[in-house]
Amino acid sequence: MKATIGFFLCFLLSATAFAQVEPVTLDYYLPDNVTYNSSIPTPKEVIDMEVGEWHVRHDQLVKYMYAVAEASDRITITEYARTYENRPLLLLTITSPGNHSNIDEIKENHVQLTDAARSDDLDISSMPAVVWMGYSVHGNEPSGANSSLAVVYYLAAAQGPEIDEMMQNTVILVDPSINPDGLNRFAHWANTNKSKNVLVSDPNSREYDEEWPGGRTNHYWFDLNRDWLLLQHPESKGRIQKFHEWKPNVLTDHHEMGTNSTFFFQPGIPSRTHPLTPQINQDLTGAIAEYHADALDEIRSLYYSKESYDDFYYGKGSTYPDVNGSIGILFEQASSRGHVQESDNGLLTFPFTIRNQFTTSLSTLKAANSLREEMLASQRNFYKNAADEAGSASIKAYVFGESADHARTNSLAELLSRHQINVYELSENYGDFEAGRSYVVPTNQQQYKLITAIFERRTTFTDSLFYDVSAWTLPMAFNLPFEELGSRQFDSDMMGAAFEVGTPLEGELIGGQSEYAYAFEWDEYYAPRAAYRLLSAGARVRVASLPFTAVTEEGAKEFDYGTVMVPLGIQDNPDAIHEIVQTIAEEDGIKVYDLSTGLTSSGIDLGSNNFESMRDPKVAIVGGPGSTSYEVGEVWHLLDQRYHMPLTMLTTDNVGRADLSRYNTIVMTGSYGSLSEGAAENIKSWVREGGVLVTYKYGITWAKRNGLANFEYATGDSDDSEEEMETEQRPYIMAGNDRGAQVIGGAIFNAKIDLTHPMAYGFNNEDLTVFRNSTLFVEKGDNPYSTPVYYTEDPLASGYISEENEERLAGTAAVLISRYGRGQVIVMTDNPNFRAFWYGTNKLFANALFFGHTISGATTN
Repeated sequence: MKATIGFFLCFLLSATAFAQVEPVTLDYYLPDNVTYNSSIPTPKEVIDMEVGEWHVRHDQLVKYMYAVAEASDRITITEYARTYENRPLLLLTITSPGNHSNIDEIKENHVQLTDAARSDDLDISSMPAVVWMGYSVHGNEPSGANSSLAVVYYLAAAQGPEIDEMMQNTVILVDPSINPDGLNRFAHWANTNKSKNVLVSDPNSREYDEEWPGGRTNHYWFDLNRDWLLLQHPESKGRIQKFHEWKPNVLTDHHEMGTNSTFFFQPGIPSRTHPLTPQINQDLTGAIAEYHADALDEIRSLYYSKESYDDFYYGKGSTYPDVNGSIGILFEQASSRGHVQESDNGLLTFPFTIRNQFTTSLSTLKAANSLREEMLASQRNFYKNAADEAGSASIKAYVFGESADHARTNSLAELLSRHQINVYELSENYGDFEAGRSYVVPTNQQQYKLITAIFERRTTFTDSLFYDVSAWTLPMAFNLPFEELGSRQFDSDMMGAAFEVGTPLEGELIGGQSEYAYAFEWDEYYAPRAAYRLLSAGARVRVASLPFTAVTEEGAKEFDYGTVMVPLGIQDNPDAIHEIVQTIAEEDGIKVYDLSTGLTSSGIDLGSNNFESMRDPKVAIVGGPGSTSYEVGEVWHLLDQRYHMPLTMLTTDNVGRADLSRYNTIVMTGSYGSLSEGAAENIKSWVREGGVLVTYKYGITWAKRNGLANFEYATGDSDDSEEEMETEQRPYIMAGNDRGAQVIGGAIFNAKIDLTHPMAYGFNNEDLTVFRNSTLFVEKGDNPYSTPVYYTEDPLASGYISEENEERLAGTAAVLISRYGRGQVIVMTDNPNFRAFWYGTNKLFANALFFGHTISGATTN
């Protein structure tokens, strides 16, 4: 008898919280009445442990996958990317030996299903289905990755007519660990805190309470399950390339949820499916769900469907396939978070969680074989229908671009291209869009549905609850002007050269080596990186607080607020400055100008006191309990990956005793409930002496609570007293939905920015779109100069917000500058670095770091 008895009958739920659990062997997971090829190694034979005995490390997982690939003629293996910590991401291709011998033709024919002009030539009755199985995008949801050991063993070793038929009719792509860095971090935690002889099931045990930041995220603490659309990390970029190389029919996404839950599989809540997803997608998801139910019934596991979760945001593993003609399926398994933990359903063991993931992996494959032709036909029809919709669509193209910031424009073009969207240089000027500095995206192409999802501005919804964000209009995220072109505006002659990923940025040194001064504007995205190159090398650098016009080799040039000027006469090593400037032009995509005289033709001269001294930003951030690792990680990623700047990460434990004089800027993003009084006083003393404290999201609540930031919350209260207001009675069952409808899960809003303010250096338009996912509302400051960014009276640009919250948000502050002693406290109600793709407001954050100290105290609140 299998070890099942050990998991359902032999538990002691006593006050001792000890669990005498029978060890499991591989047959606990495997189906009955199947024989296995003895030449295929089991996981234990390769990594010296049974599946589920310990949490598998990523190196062990990789070792086993290569061992099986070497032993089996059903499997080939490829590395598709490397993580930030240099761990390999693998994709196994599993099918019959005969299919392997013809794999390139199979792949080519399968991808042809997405070509509306040629797909009717294919005979789908003889084509294999393609199934992609992706495990544990969240590192501390490890049952998926651990189950991949058993799944791959089964697919390599199982014998018999049924498995032979599956291998012939299916190409199976296995991604055994979507997040190797997070998986390894969590495996170390769980294994380090495991009792080896007697497992401890007490939920209070350290084993089940990870230290901050936990293992959910990747190296920079990003949620990779939100990055399928945004593509800001190497794991996602490599995976999406493989996804489009194969265009799978089904993609499974294996997760975990709370310990007291059971097992969830899609479909989710019908009203929360994105309108661009065709009904057949949900119908097939429902048909596949019946196979999951049968399989879980057989092993007597509890489960549910059509509740919780949704299929709205297209940036997740279970939803990105839906807008690409595939079927994404989310699995959520109750998590043991360690090796065995008490739950409302009895003791929940790690092997039990693995078995459910294994079981539904096999039920997915069974469904794919049974529904193979229906799924292939659905994929073909998805692209044929998309082609018909594109042909009749009123929007024929989108044009976008910012002449003054080619890096942001280029980055959006690259993101689109990675999604197999054709992007072209604008060949001739169109309105405010400059040829060669803007791009055109025609809608009549294969990825019409995805293009629509990326560019649309949606403000009406059938449901007011969202599992994730309700808007992601990418040009707005990049703060790029864009326009919809109809048949009267769009002409194919507007399309110049096709954009290619890897297109270098175009910087230039205008006038050659200077003898007097260099200048560059702050408009380009990588200007902060350029400035840091100079400042960290000890250069004396100035920033213009007023515009000026100077003569350059190109003629008279108007330089805007925030122009960076490097006077050579006051430098210790002018020759080194020349080399750095060359690097800035070549690597940062910035136009640097030689200024041969300090006398300008209009505006301030180069020796004016209106050129403020810039200082080398010495930046620290306070992380640890009370802060959100996502937001701390976003700052870390921005400074390290894009600006090439160091960031000291303080924790709530050590900030009280740290020598804060080492820093001139500190960032705080959390509410920091556990921060001691001594730590708070250390920060207050530092600000009082002239430090710049940058706070955003719930960091502003900490600053206000501790008397550092002077602002008032916007409550939106009416003049009517509470006693005079009659309470509307509502059904009990609606309480959850009513509360959820008031949540701002993530939407895009219109704001205005004061272009003369140091916080606005590098911006060229007073209209700014910002991302918001909180209900923090702050009144404008009493000082009329203290609110450089504020929401408009009609703030909603894209996404969902309740009418009540939109009224509260209108006209409130987005950025407010407060003063404490000789220091500045910069209050941002929203996260300017959201998920690394909100390029449009990154510069607000950079300006706080580089120019916060230059803001006049007379203009603060």
